[in-house]
Amino acid sequence: MTHELKKIIQAFKTAKSKKLKTVLVTVVALEGSSYRRPGVRMLIRDDGRTVGAVSGGCVEKEIVLQAQSVFDSGIPKMMTYDGRYRLGCEGILYILIEPFEPETEFFTAFDGMLQKRHPFEITSYYSMTEGSDQAYGSIFRFDGKEIPVRSPLKTDSAAECFEQQMQPCFKLVIVGAEHDAVQLCLFASLAGWEVTIVAAAAEEKQITDFPGAEKFMAVEPEMMTTEDIDEQTALMIMTHSYVRDLKYLLALKDTRPTYLGILGPSRRRERVLGDFIEHHPEISDAFIDSIHGPAGLNIGAETAQEIGLAIISEILSVTRDKKPMMLKNKSGKIHS
Repeated sequence: MTHELKKIIQAFKTAKSKKLKTVLVTVVALEGSSYRRPGVRMLIRDDGRTVGAVSGGCVEKEIVLQAQSVFDSGIPKMMTYDGRYRLGCEGILYILIEPFEPETEFFTAFDGMLQKRHPFEITSYYSMTEGSDQAYGSIFRFDGKEIPVRSPLKTDSAAECFEQQMQPCFKLVIVGAEHDAVQLCLFASLAGWEVTIVAAAAEEKQITDFPGAEKFMAVEPEMMTTEDIDEQTALMIMTHSYVRDLKYLLALKDTRPTYLGILGPSRRRERVLGDFIEHHPEISDAFIDSIHGPAGLNIGAETAQEIGLAIISEILSVTRDKKPMMLKNKSGKIHS
């Protein structure tokens, strides 16, 4: 959800430059089932334009109408949305709508957390009953420092409290610069992931060749930096060169990403791993076992776009520890 919040912050800056007021909308509680879970947010400008969504699009029009009183009074409010009789979700959403007026200190701290890739917390104070109250509101906690979304904000200790831990934006590092890497980059960026492209200098590519990429590195394997590869990072090696794949894998031997994939058939993977172990026989079994190759789920993918979807699907299933299956065969809730 951090990538969604990142877009909301960017949209606020744009609105502020146009002297437009904004409110922040947060789903703070849920009874039953819903399209999205508590913690999802959206931004509403006083000209009616919105950024983000808290459902599949069915609730947002009602929220925009409810937000008008917050624009008029400047006082946060709670609203409920009962989807049991209007939607197929069979749930009741409890939604906090509050003026969004962060100051410079907020942006400095937020941008710093993104750059350092540190987690942060958000606490929202609310009530399960509809109505307006100055004590409602959200506070961000950056490295222990509390900064409210508006000032002054005096919370009520007797109010309900929704606490949320926000992780760094999920990052995908794509090692390769061929057509399929371009497609994977595009789909990953649409999913909200921060995408870094790593390509050999000889390939003569640049960041504009990869729509959605946030960072581009033209670097040979032996010069590749790996300090920023953390547990919120997935790696995909897909250079279409056996020698380059092996060299980049050797350069990544000390990293522990949440996912490490290699493009190509099983025989190619076994050959790469065999040569890799010859260079580093001391490498742990855990590292070898963590390598996914051939990368992607078996969904019958043929084109570069479909292969990209198969790889993204596998990354999601691995990082969220979910065994792929058809939802129609799953018993119980979709979101567990």
